[in-house]
Amino acid sequence: MSMTNAYDSYSALNIITRPGVGTTGVVLQQKNLEFKRLYIESPLLIYVEKGMKSVRWPGGKYLIRAGEAIVVAGGQSLDITNKLAEDGSYRAHWLVWDETLFASNAESNSDLPVIKNALPMRSDIADFADSLHRAIQAVEDKTVPPIIARHRLQELLVWVGVNGGRLEHSRPPTMTAKVRQLIKKDLAGEWSAETVASAFAMSEATMRRRLAEEGTNLSNLLIDARMSFALQLLQSTAQPVMQIALSVGYQTPSQFAVRFRDRFGFPPTAIRGHRRDS
Repeated sequence: MSMTNAYDSYSALNIITRPGVGTTGVVLQQKNLEFKRLYIESPLLIYVEKGMKSVRWPGGKYLIRAGEAIVVAGGQSLDITNKLAEDGSYRAHWLVWDETLFASNAESNSDLPVIKNALPMRSDIADFADSLHRAIQAVEDKTVPPIIARHRLQELLVWVGVNGGRLEHSRPPTMTAKVRQLIKKDLAGEWSAETVASAFAMSEATMRRRLAEEGTNLSNLLIDARMSFALQLLQSTAQPVMQIALSVGYQTPSQFAVRFRDRFGFPPTAIRGHRRDS
């Protein structure tokens, strides 16, 4: 399956969200890169068109080659490596379901095991490839009636069931997840411990203790949330680096680049390679 036409130009890159349906985008890279402890907030499907993707977690690993797809559960951190194809490029399509689509599917597939980490999809089946293409089109093309668009994304959830698993959007909410949900509403904002703790009607000491019990702290969460969102924008949009830096709370590209390198081990320019900001 090929879906390259809309993205032959880097300037066409964009993340598209359709309320009540889902969100979709394309990841392009020009270097082999590894992303350590990348937080996956919501369940998503990834289809690799060029190159290879390695998905790893404690106790498991999958390698997804060109022409293959994988479903990844939300609420977890993974190590992900994207490797270039022989022509020196990497391209993958991703799709996130609107959370309202999970309930009915989970009820009708309660006998299937919940996907805890990831599940490869039988992408060699022509009908699955067609279903994925129609689902992505339904998010991108607002002329597709909403009820049809939702049906197309629900059809992909049926395919997940055919492959032997089901997705659940809701997991027991950890303090870490709650804080992430809060700060992502304004990643450029000034999030003090007092502000965050008061949002959950608890003391700063209680919040710090609960985060420490989960192996993190507010400072690390804020940095990770900002840099993870910036990574997504670098991979899947044509936004200039300056604009991305401002959107996650940094006033200059140089400040942003230092923090980005600290988090991922390489500069923002490694994502886009020879591309230049518009």
